[in-house]
Amino acid sequence: MTIKKTIAALSVAALFLAQSALACDYPERVKDLPDGNSATRDDMVAGKKAVQSYIANMESYLSCIEAAEVQAQLSLVDADEDAQRQRKATFDKKYNAAVEAMNLVAEEFNIQLRAFNAKKK
Repeated sequence: MTIKKTIAALSVAALFLAQSALACDYPERVKDLPDGNSATRDDMVAGKKAVQSYIANMESYLSCIEAAEVQAQLSLVDADEDAQRQRKATFDKKYNAAVEAMNLVAEEFNIQLRAFNAKKK
């Protein structure tokens, strides 16, 4: 094994150690959003609170993975450009998927909220 590959392998090992030190727990998705067509006001308020809590937890998760990524990048300083590019691409996908999940839950709740508000008219 060449020295370059050995350094890359050690960098990847350090990366996994850094990630385990900063264990970022992916929040559980809101399971039961209220059905706006049949929900009571209390159901909708509880749903709103659940969505707000989920979004706050997701924002904490995003902050955590950002911090873990900074740590990982510090351990990859000596890695080749390809390894660094792959690491960034993986992080970007993970981050964007979490943002999309957060937006999806918010949009699903907003659809139910519009249905709830429409039945009051």
